[in-house]
Amino acid sequence: MPTTAQAFPPRQGPRPLAFHLASAMTSLMSSLAVLPTVPSASAPWSGEQRAKGTELAAALQGVAPAEFQAAVGVEILNRLGAMMTGIEAYRRHSYQRDLPEPPLLWQEGTTRLLDYGAEIDPGAPTALFVPSLVNRGYVLDLKPGRSLLRWLASQGLRPLLVDWGAPGAAEREFGLKDYIAGRLERALDAALAGGGPVAVVGYCMGGNLALALALRRQRQLAALALLATPWDFHAAQADQARLFASGAATIDVILEAFGELPVDLLQVFFASLDPTLALKKFGAFARLAAAGPKAARRAEEFVALEDWLNDGVPLVPRVARECLVGWYGENTPGRGLWRLAGEIVDAGRLELPSLVVVPASDRIVPPQSARALAALIPGAETMTPPSGHIGMVVGSSAEHGLWQPLATWLHRQLTPAAAKSA
Repeated sequence: MPTTAQAFPPRQGPRPLAFHLASAMTSLMSSLAVLPTVPSASAPWSGEQRAKGTELAAALQGVAPAEFQAAVGVEILNRLGAMMTGIEAYRRHSYQRDLPEPPLLWQEGTTRLLDYGAEIDPGAPTALFVPSLVNRGYVLDLKPGRSLLRWLASQGLRPLLVDWGAPGAAEREFGLKDYIAGRLERALDAALAGGGPVAVVGYCMGGNLALALALRRQRQLAALALLATPWDFHAAQADQARLFASGAATIDVILEAFGELPVDLLQVFFASLDPTLALKKFGAFARLAAAGPKAARRAEEFVALEDWLNDGVPLVPRVARECLVGWYGENTPGRGLWRLAGEIVDAGRLELPSLVVVPASDRIVPPQSARALAALIPGAETMTPPSGHIGMVVGSSAEHGLWQPLATWLHRQLTPAAAKSA
């Protein structure tokens, strides 16, 4: 549990802290602006809020406006105080990730291929996992009991993880072509060197990279699984996505100034998808941290995940433009315009057994965006875990919701190929 004295400095997160504080304050203070309209039920409610607003107006009949305003002010202070308490508890928590690193199979520049099956069964059917370029891949190996990759290794598979690392000097001029047609293809060559069948599994943005790889090398692959992979970037929140197209010049200024798209700016983008998330989750963590030993394990899991969220990776300039302006702003994948090495990345050309996993409550990749990809891939199977984008892989229901079904699917695709090649 959190303590006041640690052998290491307090964490700096949640990143960027100023943005999270400003978003929470703006959200809380905006409630004061509609106070005069609430008792008369004339507040600008919409959707489900309209009925709740009507109920609230009825309950406030006879309550003095000054009394109501004072109560709201107290609640604002309580919620902001709970958030700050939760942030401080997180920053001083004693947890530190301490997992033995799996053997290194291959490396080029800052890109490594980690072998999670080497010490269990190096001859097991192989699944090559491709994570996003902006979040560390160890979310798939977060902590004991919350590691998809170690669990799959225990189930007779050989998971290999592409660990992109932070861009170094060699990667500064990279575009998506260099990552996919270069690094990723050579990582696949290392995976294929074992002689057995290989499936590719992409997570989030890594799914886009994995799909492009599979289209280039599908004759050598056994299957493709795409976990929470965005495709139609304008299927939901289109106005927000189009801001990236209109803000291309601003992005260029940032890239010119920093030589990359900094982690904190990427964090602002993701946080803007739900500006009240930090307010809610750190308020809840304050209660959890105060709950005593019974809640210690849950508190540790929260800290482990939050540490990962704050351990992002910057994007190099060409990749930042291709993804933020091209994918998000212009929706090049969804419009069938995304090109790699001169070729359209056309999901309709995929001939591999394919699985598209669409988490039911994904706020980062709206389900409509991922389903658009499933609709394009001939014969693609779909799976809908009852969880969110990250909870799908590390949450309390992850083993039942994703891990077990994914392991079953991978064995079904890889085992016949193994038997055929034997």
